[in-house]
Amino acid sequence: MKTYVLARNPTDSVTHGFLPAASRLGLDVTVLTDEPAAHLEMYAGETEVLGCDVADVSGLVDRIAASAAPAAVFSNSDHLQAQAALVASYFDLPGKDWRAALRCRNKALMRSHLAAAGLDAVTSVQLLPADDPAALDLDYPCVLKPREGVASEDVVLVRDAAELVVRVGEIRARRTGALVVEEFLDGPLHTLETVGDGTGVRVLGGFRTELSAPPHFVEERLVWHPDLPEPAVRSVLEQLAALGVGLGACHTEFVVQGGRARLIEVNDRIIGDQCDLLLADVLGECVFELVLRTHLGEALAPSPTPTKRAARVEYVCAARLGVLRQAPPAQDVHGPVRLAYRPLRKVGATVALAHSNRDYLGVLRAVGDEQAQVDAAVAGFLGAHRWEVGA
Repeated sequence: MKTYVLARNPTDSVTHGFLPAASRLGLDVTVLTDEPAAHLEMYAGETEVLGCDVADVSGLVDRIAASAAPAAVFSNSDHLQAQAALVASYFDLPGKDWRAALRCRNKALMRSHLAAAGLDAVTSVQLLPADDPAALDLDYPCVLKPREGVASEDVVLVRDAAELVVRVGEIRARRTGALVVEEFLDGPLHTLETVGDGTGVRVLGGFRTELSAPPHFVEERLVWHPDLPEPAVRSVLEQLAALGVGLGACHTEFVVQGGRARLIEVNDRIIGDQCDLLLADVLGECVFELVLRTHLGEALAPSPTPTKRAARVEYVCAARLGVLRQAPPAQDVHGPVRLAYRPLRKVGATVALAHSNRDYLGVLRAVGDEQAQVDAAVAGFLGAHRWEVGA
């Protein structure tokens, strides 16, 4: 069955997750991308790669119509969910509601839609490129972020009106597009990982996320935390249903206040930065195959008996500008705790701090039976290796 995967830059989720899963399912995959050279280098000729403008729905339809008839059109990119949904709809294939994809992508639409549904009213103001931030009347502290941003890039806590003006100027010097200024939702940050087949949703579990110190929001570690309070889970699922999320994977970030879930953002794809690879390990099933099957029109299989495992993802973050002079190689450690370390920067690479996951030097995944055991193994690995960034 011919499957088209829409992508921008290569990601671990696609390279090490979805493409191997597609191969196991016997799917014939073509990657459509606006960065074909990077994908060709990554896949070493094992997967067909075609260059095209993946933001152009009409061009995508033309490209696919001139090729083998599709059984599925899929994307794991934050940037391409609406396009994939529209292309799938054109070919009468299972796909997401393009309006839901747009609501998840556009943080201003997400806030207004949930407020209109009477589910949660988070104070949120859209700041268009020509708008003057000094004219806003806001309560502080608040959070400033790109309306359609990803990876915590240019997300910052703002303490007062003067700082807002400065921060908006800094962000506008780096990027175009609208910004949003939102109420600061304080509290422990959780995730809920779900997958749907269009008629029902299965909860896979969740993580507790630990962030860097303010004013930035860099994810430093995620700890497997599947036993979330049932009212909070129901609240998240109710809000996802209102947004129209129903097919494929969804990664939702939220805090719990007063027993209810208040959404930070909804990412209408599988969790990234190798947490998805850890998710497959801790659940003992291939979540990538599970997601692809929903895009092929298959119903979700019954949930397997849950396994009690402990797991953690730790990111090694650059603390300064410079050149990466020393770092350990990729390695796996087998024992009571299974460790998998993968470098994200090559020794000799220049590090320019972005206060986002672009600052990650490497990622360590750990799975074991007890959390204390997992934490000790992570601490031991980090203590035994050095990451050095110098001039």
